Amino acid sequence: MQKNPYVNLISLTEDDFNSGHVLFRHDELNAVYAWDTGIAIGHFLGGLKAGIILGTYCANCRKTVTPPRIFCEWCFRPMQGFVQLSDTGIVNTFSICYVTWDVKRISEPEIPAVIEIDGASPGHGFLHKLGEVSPAEVQIGMRVQAVWKPPEERSGSITDILYFRKI
Repeated sequence: MQKNPYVNLISLTEDDFNSGHVLFRHDELNAVYAWDTGIAIGHFLGGLKAGIILGTYCANCRKTVTPPRIFCEWCFRPMQGFVQLSDTGIVNTFSICYVTWDVKRISEPEIPAVIEIDGASPGHGFLHKLGEVSPAEVQIGMRVQAVWKPPEERSGSITDILYFRKI
């Protein structure tokens, strides 16, 4: 029988969090950078600023995907164009997190989830947070809707959607 390489993994301890051992900081590094979103993600982010979710459609594969892509990842042909999708969907998978992205303990959990967006092909959507729902209520297949920032506060970012709530 082959030994499972994951059996002896060592979990992080409370002291690892409190002492900052799980983070690496380089206080002298001043990394200033910029990046180009490209055509597809640029349109997607512009749509979010306008309060809409965009996808792209492949006429060959008959798939609609979000976030949008310029080329189909199945047949490698150019996508036919941008399509407006709903701001509703279903929870495909989720996690209950008591640790933030920068490894800080929190008492009230965050609930990241993959949301399959209505109007996109099955299995297509993106990762975002759930809100206005207790962890005990969250279920795979649960219907959700985007909660948007007010229009004047949007910047063309995925955070223009504050979270998705149960509907």
